Amino acid sequence: MKILFLQDDFPPQSFGGAGISAYELAVGMQKAGHEVFVITACRKESEAGESYCQGLTVFKIASDYHERWRPWVSLYNPSVIRQVEFILKKIQPDVVHANNIHCYLSYHCLKIAKRYAKRVVWTARDAMAVSYGKLATDKYFQKLDPRLSWRDNLRQAGKRYNPLRNFLIRRYLNYADARFAVSEALKEVLEKNGIRSVAAIHTGIDAAAWQASAEAVTAFKSHRGLIGKKVVLFGGRLGARREAVKAMRLVAERMPHAVLVVMGKDENAEAIKRDIPIFERSSKNRDSNPRLDVVFTGWLSGEEKIVAYCASDIVWVPSPYFDAFPRSALEASAAGKPLIATKFGGAPELVVDGETGYVVNPFQSREIADKTLALLQDPEKAAAIGRAGRERVLKDFNFDTYIARYLAAYRSV
Repeated sequence: MKILFLQDDFPPQSFGGAGISAYELAVGMQKAGHEVFVITACRKESEAGESYCQGLTVFKIASDYHERWRPWVSLYNPSVIRQVEFILKKIQPDVVHANNIHCYLSYHCLKIAKRYAKRVVWTARDAMAVSYGKLATDKYFQKLDPRLSWRDNLRQAGKRYNPLRNFLIRRYLNYADARFAVSEALKEVLEKNGIRSVAAIHTGIDAAAWQASAEAVTAFKSHRGLIGKKVVLFGGRLGARREAVKAMRLVAERMPHAVLVVMGKDENAEAIKRDIPIFERSSKNRDSNPRLDVVFTGWLSGEEKIVAYCASDIVWVPSPYFDAFPRSALEASAAGKPLIATKFGGAPELVVDGETGYVVNPFQSREIADKTLALLQDPEKAAAIGRAGRERVLKDFNFDTYIARYLAAYRSV
């Protein structure tokens, strides 16, 4: 089959969770013997054009605009639409698989895809089809009720509010022959906000790739001063940074040699340093005031990211809002690490509480600290939980099954 993927961001220009997952799915289809194309967006004209990556033909279309116009441009982006239609007409794909298209490619691509492809499939990887941003309403936090009123969206969007946005998105989604979500939790969010006939396909991962040599782990720890430390790796979104640091302070009171390792972009690290009174201490200060030890790695990807997981004792993914199916949680389990993850969103579908990790309220720093100490003080238990998590990934979230389910969906539409 000729399969064409639509995805707003795509490696190597972007390494967000949705982009990485769409990339891995595309490569998996190519390895399964199919001819695969990708249409994605970039910010600069100098980056636009046709390129090749891991056997994939990638078309990059330049598009940039102020974020205030997203509720309109996400529906119909004129400059992008013309180029998408030209490429579709040229390729005549059997399947168009749209993923995140709510920033630059726009939902109108689904209508065009219907003209040129035999099948059109859409996968939601976040709640943006019904929300203007992160789903973080009081009723969701208190009752896990994901329904959004027009007032909720107006409150979040402010002056960006487009009263026709969600209605038109639903109309565009009628052009998709099949609709999928990356978790049952996201399926519920979509269906309770008017997007019907959605099926859940959990993201899969190649667990064999998430292993690192002892030498690589030692080098990573040595370079960052982690030798002899209990390493808590902060994966996922840094929105929960305040509660995470509070939790780490509580951990450090009982276990001074524990260290919080924060992965993420430099501006996020700077926000942590600015908003919270912590700083990286010199070795002489650590001995005199060992309450808290934080190491910032900056942005990690590829092999270095795998080594970071393998160098950790525990991984935290405490997203403080609806997180559809946090990729960091999947990666941590694939690496065989015990996981402490948010109860909001799809993480509880991966984490069996008490068996493969713990599910916590990300706003409860004491709860996070207690679960962390229970694992750090009992290495055998932590190792057993990590192994159970990896076994669950191999059984229920393995990559081959993931590819097979989408291939069956392409053929059965």
